[in-house]
Amino acid sequence: MATSFHLKNNTNESVELLEENEEIFQWTKQWYPVAVAKFLDPSRPHPLQLLGKELVLWRDGNSKWRCFEDFCPHRLAPLSEGRVESDGTLLCPYHAWRFDSDGRCVSIPQSKDKEIEAKNCSNHKSCALTYPIVENRGLLWVWPESGQKAWHESQLRPARTIPELENHSDITLEVCWSVRDLPYGWDFFMENLSDPAHVPVSHHGLTGNRYKDARYYDMIRVREISTQAGFAFEVTPTAADDVKQTVHDFQPPCLMRITNTYEDGSKIILVLYTIPTRPGWCRHISCNVYMKNEEGKWPKGPAALMNRFPRPAWLLHPLLSLLLHQDLVLLHHQEKIVAKKVKGKWLNSVYTPNPQDKMVITFRQWLKKRAGGGISWAPECSPELPPAERDKQKLFDVWTTHTQNCIVCQNALKNIKRICNFTYIASIACLCLGIMIDARAFIRQTTLENAGQMSASVSNLLVAPNLGFWLALGSGLLFASMGYLLKKFSRLYYVYVFEHAHND
Repeated sequence: MATSFHLKNNTNESVELLEENEEIFQWTKQWYPVAVAKFLDPSRPHPLQLLGKELVLWRDGNSKWRCFEDFCPHRLAPLSEGRVESDGTLLCPYHAWRFDSDGRCVSIPQSKDKEIEAKNCSNHKSCALTYPIVENRGLLWVWPESGQKAWHESQLRPARTIPELENHSDITLEVCWSVRDLPYGWDFFMENLSDPAHVPVSHHGLTGNRYKDARYYDMIRVREISTQAGFAFEVTPTAADDVKQTVHDFQPPCLMRITNTYEDGSKIILVLYTIPTRPGWCRHISCNVYMKNEEGKWPKGPAALMNRFPRPAWLLHPLLSLLLHQDLVLLHHQEKIVAKKVKGKWLNSVYTPNPQDKMVITFRQWLKKRAGGGISWAPECSPELPPAERDKQKLFDVWTTHTQNCIVCQNALKNIKRICNFTYIASIACLCLGIMIDARAFIRQTTLENAGQMSASVSNLLVAPNLGFWLALGSGLLFASMGYLLKKFSRLYYVYVFEHAHND
């Protein structure tokens, strides 16, 4: 029998959540976007974590991405440390066993002869464990169950893609995808995306002003809560005067879609995927989608105009830290505090007096009542949270959480280093040239004086370096400044430390 319950908050209003005759949300029977294909190096395997499972992505000889569990059936060595061979097989680095696209073992070099090798390769125990994987709109999607049943079930459930990108390519513009691993859990990032009130405060200076823009608004539910379909809320009034409607749409397990509809009918859609990788960590994959109105006009406003122009991934990815790290330091420690403080019901442990918290409350109730209270981690994964990271150089690490796994940023970093070296060499060359020019002028001046061909007054005028010297010196300083700025920018590929106390 269907039942209902009311969740009281401190605004003297109630958020009604309907219990449906639906099964508990099944975490392992879903598609998860785990990577952007063009950011991965196809010449090598890539380790991946999903729901606590250790997986490996690699591309075969037919340019198809494959997903295996990250161990060799021989002695359980990690396949992610292996090689993609020229024949399109995945080679284990420990004893050179090879696996084809379907996980079948096709080579065991240590076999006595070909007959014994073929016999051992045909044994099902020699096969790598495979998982369903598809590529859609440049994203790689993995189904975190293996076996024939999983392959069949994965075909029956569609992934949470963006219909506008599929059906209206002539009136949409997709801005570059970004990927980042973050040191806090899936639920805390999804809760954060359910909370527009934090934006002008946490992101002061980038997307608002903490003193002027932290104003009242209400959250109106526009789609009823559902185990499989999630829920949606409208922000009213909207944050921007030219925005007609803003809707936050949670589609489990990992999509938060934020749609801003402007007065003229144009739209900006924030596509925010959050993937549970392991306890205390998640992977964030996002992009913006711009849509024309019926008259073929793009969204207006400075931000919309700037974002419509192509921005290279090598520039967007490091700059994204400027935004992500403003929330990172809060959510990382918030998760640890909640784990210690919340011994019973979450709602009884927090104080939520304003209607801006309605969607956060609804999300927490969806997680508790419809999703088993939390993520179903793999049995071999410890559910314990890692300790809080107090070393900010480690907490705000960018290299490990993005750059080392992004071939675009790695190539950009190499090019920046080359340009830096060129600018420093050019700077030294210009300085040397300036000295040579000034020395030649000095020698010429001295020669003329000795020959008695120059009056004292003219000689005094030539004491200061000539124009060629100053041009060479200015060019040297310009090259040196360019090298310094590029070197400083390149630090964003490694680490970017942020403190709210210093964000004036």
